[in-house]
Amino acid sequence: MPVPWFLLSLALGRSPVVLSLERLVGPQDATHCSPGLSCRLWDSDILCLPGDIVPAPGPVLAPTHLQTELVLRCQKETDCDLCLRVAVHLAVHGHWEEPEDEEKFGGAADSGVEEPRNASLQAQVVLSFQAYPTARCVLLEVQVPAALVQFGQSVGSVVYDCFEAALGSEVRIWSYTQPRYEKELNHTQQLPDCRGLEVWNSIPSCWALPWLNVSADGDNVHLVLNVSEEQHFGLSLYWNQVQGPPKPRWHKNLTGPQIITLNHTDLVPCLCIQVWPLEPDSVRTNICPFREDPRAHQNLWQAARLQLLTLQSWLLDAPCSLPAEAALCWRAPGGDPCQPLVPPLSWENVTVDVLEFPLLKGHPNLCVQVNSSEKLQLQECLWADSLGPLKDDVLLLETRGPQDNRSLCALEPSGCTSLPSKASTRAARLGEYLLQDLQSGQCLQLWDDDLGALWACPMDKYIHKRWALVWLACLLFAAALSLILLLKKDHAKAAARGRAALLLYSADDSGFERLVGALASALCQLPLRVAVDLWSRRELSAQGPVAWFHAQRRQTLQEGGVVVLLFSPGAVALCSEWLQDGVSGPGAHGPHDAFRASLSCVLPDFLQGRAPGSYVGACFDRLLHPDAVPALFRTVPVFTLPSQLPDFLGALQQPRAPRSGRLQERAEQVSRALQPALDSYFHPPGTPAPGRGVGPGAGPGAGDGT
Repeated sequence: MPVPWFLLSLALGRSPVVLSLERLVGPQDATHCSPGLSCRLWDSDILCLPGDIVPAPGPVLAPTHLQTELVLRCQKETDCDLCLRVAVHLAVHGHWEEPEDEEKFGGAADSGVEEPRNASLQAQVVLSFQAYPTARCVLLEVQVPAALVQFGQSVGSVVYDCFEAALGSEVRIWSYTQPRYEKELNHTQQLPDCRGLEVWNSIPSCWALPWLNVSADGDNVHLVLNVSEEQHFGLSLYWNQVQGPPKPRWHKNLTGPQIITLNHTDLVPCLCIQVWPLEPDSVRTNICPFREDPRAHQNLWQAARLQLLTLQSWLLDAPCSLPAEAALCWRAPGGDPCQPLVPPLSWENVTVDVLEFPLLKGHPNLCVQVNSSEKLQLQECLWADSLGPLKDDVLLLETRGPQDNRSLCALEPSGCTSLPSKASTRAARLGEYLLQDLQSGQCLQLWDDDLGALWACPMDKYIHKRWALVWLACLLFAAALSLILLLKKDHAKAAARGRAALLLYSADDSGFERLVGALASALCQLPLRVAVDLWSRRELSAQGPVAWFHAQRRQTLQEGGVVVLLFSPGAVALCSEWLQDGVSGPGAHGPHDAFRASLSCVLPDFLQGRAPGSYVGACFDRLLHPDAVPALFRTVPVFTLPSQLPDFLGALQQPRAPRSGRLQERAEQVSRALQPALDSYFHPPGTPAPGRGVGPGAGPGAGDGT
């Protein structure tokens, strides 16, 4: 037996708080205005086109306030519809321009200015209504006599009767003039349902509304509709949106009593129910029962995702609007908490929308934190996939004051350490070197404005210097050991260091580059030293693609490493072009396309039979079939990812290394790290993912109604 969880009464019973409404007779819209004003309503609706704001030519009438009132529009005593009356209050804004030189124009100019100042004012006032699923705009013409024209003073109001809307719906109203001299007014009105109306027996649509129970049974939620077997009605589930139209989730025409089952994971705060009798011109009633449900809010945050769009902009993607605050934070290696960069940056209000931070450069240690109700809900390092794993860099915060005064501090887990400083922290001990790097341009500037700047300074070289003596002592001690122990130590050290892997690909598009970055980052978690041009943009630009690749290839092969050719449709086209013509057209790709540059020395290795053992090929499932790879390159193994990840990782091991029993575990680790990037590439944001419907028969084509 289901346990009652939340009861919605859409039926005939009266609510303790009810509304007694005025009745309007007749189907026609009408307008009236304050004494002294004249007004009329245009015979037909107009297009809702506010247009741009233009300068006022002089005194104009402008809406200053919107006031609403619920009324009933009745054809007869028991045949009424709910209607919204709107009063637009008007005032005179602006002033007459004074002539530049009254003596120059003489009396003729005086008489010409005086005449319009004594004239009446006219205005065309637009009222725009939007209530799911209808919208309309009406035009009211208003005229104010000259006697009432006083600058900055209210002249009265014009009243529109009336806009018919569905019971329980939300009506959004805008008002502006044509032409538009000021920003439009807006107002939102929540209409009651049949429970809140004293005259429910005068509204036919209230007679047929079903009794709707929402109850919980374990992990399931039941929508129980108690109606007669002969009654036909429509039921729709949708996500109500703060911005933009609602997003339909499920719709069906039903007959008789029904029980609709929802999984508790489908509940979100903006999930609403719309129900209406299948009769001509029936009123639809909307209710959103999960707005305050804790499980719905938990599901919403679990479904929310942060997506990087460009260097400076990212998207909070979620079914409903999420009132929250977002800020950048800095995450250092070692598991320390991500430290918010507030100040100097500030928290930004965010809903489901695109947000921009004023960054100059991206960095893998930069992350985005999203807080709601003073609680951390989301944290993602959006730049890590494209820029590689976390770096051991120090973040310097520069604060600028008046008279070109500035101060610097280094962000550490204990706080921001001023530079220079005599503290015992790592940044304080290396403060002099950090300041020298900053002055010599070796630090990467991430953000800059009038108040300060952020700089990321590398620490690797200082760590190497600090431990140089320690390593020297260890080597001297190792030299004193026997030859056998020394060989074993060298072998263990080489195995721990991992095999070098040079990853080559064709930059088909930005999405494929992010996919390559995710694969390279995942391989770095294994005993592999991965080199890819995505992480070496500065060296690539300084040396040129050809020189950079030749140096990387020579170093990789000298160390016994492996070159990975990652084939895509663009890479196959480039290889075919080289095989046919022996040269590539200039300017076809960008300056960072190392794959095009690499073909000049990759092809000789294959043509002369030196590729086996030093090269492997790979391509992504659903993107390219291995048979599409030119036959010359299939002389080395070509693996499809992620379906052949275990064999692919086995080929990347040292040639004489024993096949590790953890190979399958490592393949699963790489597959998990790669899967979000694959989903993002093959299912871009905004496309519906399969199996995410709500209610029975969810998905494309669900429901049999209109």
